[in-house]
Amino acid sequence: MTTPGPQGLQAERTALAWSRTSLAVLANGVLLILKEPRHYDRPAAVAAGLAGIVAVAVYVVGLRRQRILARPPLPNRVAPRTEVQLLGVAVVVLIAATAVSLFV
Repeated sequence: MTTPGPQGLQAERTALAWSRTSLAVLANGVLLILKEPRHYDRPAAVAAGLAGIVAVAVYVVGLRRQRILARPPLPNRVAPRTEVQLLGVAVVVLIAATAVSLFV
């Protein structure tokens, strides 16, 4: 059995990190749904839906990043600036929506 080279390990670590992030965002949505099952309010539903969308987006970006890092040679520009910035904004919006749903 051969061990993966540095690029293989980098792609694997990247995939694991994006998967964990996606799972954490999805767990946020599930917890919002389970907050008060008898009293399901609109802000929690919006925040849970947003969490689902962000979780899928994070997972898709993670898959794309894994494929880019697994192909030798690595591209000159490896950092996904635009994707990460958009996901960062989406996570901040999700945090705000979660806060609103918890305090309304």
